[in-house]
Amino acid sequence: MKGANTELPLVCWLEDCRKDSTPLVGGKCSSLGEMINAGIRVPPGFALTTEGYRRFMAGAGIGREIQSLLAGLDTQDMDALEKTSETIRGMIEAQPLSTELEDLIAEYYRKLSLRCCLPAAPVAVRSSATAEDLVGASFAGQQDTYLWIRGADEVLHHIRRCISSLYTGRAIAYRANQKFDDALLAISVGVQKMANSFTAGVMFTLHPGNGDRSVIVIDSNYGFGESVVSGEVTPDNFIVNKVTLDILERTISQKDIYYTVDTKNQTNQVIDVPPERQKVQSLMDDEITALAWMGKQIEKHYGRPMDIEWAVDKDLPFGGNIFILQARPETVWSEKRKTNTAGKGTSAMDYILASMLEGKKLS
Repeated sequence: MKGANTELPLVCWLEDCRKDSTPLVGGKCSSLGEMINAGIRVPPGFALTTEGYRRFMAGAGIGREIQSLLAGLDTQDMDALEKTSETIRGMIEAQPLSTELEDLIAEYYRKLSLRCCLPAAPVAVRSSATAEDLVGASFAGQQDTYLWIRGADEVLHHIRRCISSLYTGRAIAYRANQKFDDALLAISVGVQKMANSFTAGVMFTLHPGNGDRSVIVIDSNYGFGESVVSGEVTPDNFIVNKVTLDILERTISQKDIYYTVDTKNQTNQVIDVPPERQKVQSLMDDEITALAWMGKQIEKHYGRPMDIEWAVDKDLPFGGNIFILQARPETVWSEKRKTNTAGKGTSAMDYILASMLEGKKLS
């Protein structure tokens, strides 16, 4: 992936990416490729590279106009910020992709659909900026994600929307506050098969509340993970011992809504959880254990605590139905002093010893 710009790919498969591919495919796509190559189960996909993005922007010829609009912008003036964002995004989304880029993306999408054995495979189209998910700065979530997109034309349309989301008001302000030079910023766009989630959520390989590194914490709800990530529901919460994979604590919440696909128009829709399911555990114990084990492998591979998004695909049998959708370094507690307060002791080993003394089975 090194060499002159003329030699860089405009589009590439996720499995061709590694963790050092961030300049080419951004933090999100490089992390997905790294996990695929580490043997972690990740839905297949491809990426429009930063070189493809630069080729698109160069062809559009609007770079100077964008910089002119950003020059001297007061990011504290919310009206001016949103007006500028709307203007820039409109300019970008109005630009056509070159015939070369259109043909490349359409061919990769066709091959992805064949790999998935699905005509016009439903995909998630996700931005992957080169400055996001980096240690010391959390740019994740500053750009947009579009779910359940089908057909080459829709994929092309939402790739342009992802590129324009580099200039949402919150993204412009965040970069300005972090003193990141917009001239050095680029974006990649990942196109990844949708997991038809029965259950989804987030997992931390430490306790996000107190930094305890001896546990894994999992939040889950029915349907897609959007309800958990957005905070629209109070998810089920599971605390797992990182060494033994014992479930130490479980909190089953009342889950009123979930996101799923509208099969008629292939879009996201919010559904009320039936009353009889609202207080039922959304994740089976075997799935909790399997997820925690995957979390351990991801943390071991990256050598640091991780913030992970996952899904359980309803169309596949247990054993091959848990997918990792995203993983990034945990940024709040990772640089702080390690704390260990698992179980009745003060560390994972204390928990094991206490369990042995109580005659508790550890596996």
